[in-house]
Amino acid sequence: MGKKIKIIVADDNRNLCQMLQNYLQGQEDLIVVGVANNGLEAWELIQTQEPDLIILDLVMPNLDGLGVLERVNSRTTMPRPKVIMLTAFGQESLTHQAMLLGVDYFILKPFDLEILNKRIRSLTQDLPATAPTQFTTSAPTVTTVGSGVNLSVEVTTMMHQIGIPAHVKGYQYIRDAILMVVEDVSLLGAVTKELYPGIAKKFDTAPSRVERGIRHAIELAWERGHTDTLKRIFGYSMNIERQKPTNSEFIALLADKLRVMSKVS
Repeated sequence: MGKKIKIIVADDNRNLCQMLQNYLQGQEDLIVVGVANNGLEAWELIQTQEPDLIILDLVMPNLDGLGVLERVNSRTTMPRPKVIMLTAFGQESLTHQAMLLGVDYFILKPFDLEILNKRIRSLTQDLPATAPTQFTTSAPTVTTVGSGVNLSVEVTTMMHQIGIPAHVKGYQYIRDAILMVVEDVSLLGAVTKELYPGIAKKFDTAPSRVERGIRHAIELAWERGHTDTLKRIFGYSMNIERQKPTNSEFIALLADKLRVMSKVS
């Protein structure tokens, strides 16, 4: 067995950290060398453990994810670890700052552990790196849409599996929203200003009706949909019996699945 990929998990949600640690430790080639619940703990672990990859929450006590990134970037004598940043919808201004600091991937909460696993593989496939790397301000890696997947067919299939009725208006709104976000992930930072108005213009309606239509379709899926499918897609990061995703979380997670599917194809 070759060298294991060393990972640090940093998030102030202790339950999430435990879930991530249990999942990652179950992978033969991964090892969690530290878990932190605030930024200062994360920085100490980074210095002592020299991880290959950090799963880093954007907002944490004592020192936030941006502060941790700034300290990582200030080092010039050690290899720079890959960084996957966990972010919540509504943090777009902080996300932009994190992008400038060189984050390799963003994952919107809630997320699918299978997608996280694929992204870890993508980022670490060329490891180990033996020489220190220079910090760069290039944009984070984005999974691109390949020609091997018909996205319209895949998103339709996915929505059918979830149990969203095709006759409700929200079905078409969600379908278009997912495809738009797959093409331009920045729309997640402008849902009310760009995404909803763009869909509303296409269907000759109001952005507020688009928002309500999407909400109604999600609620129908939770009331009448296929529980096993919902658990498979959303159950890793939320209790589906008690919690429904917001419109943006729902769109973001399905769009992310399609991007990963396209890259794998």
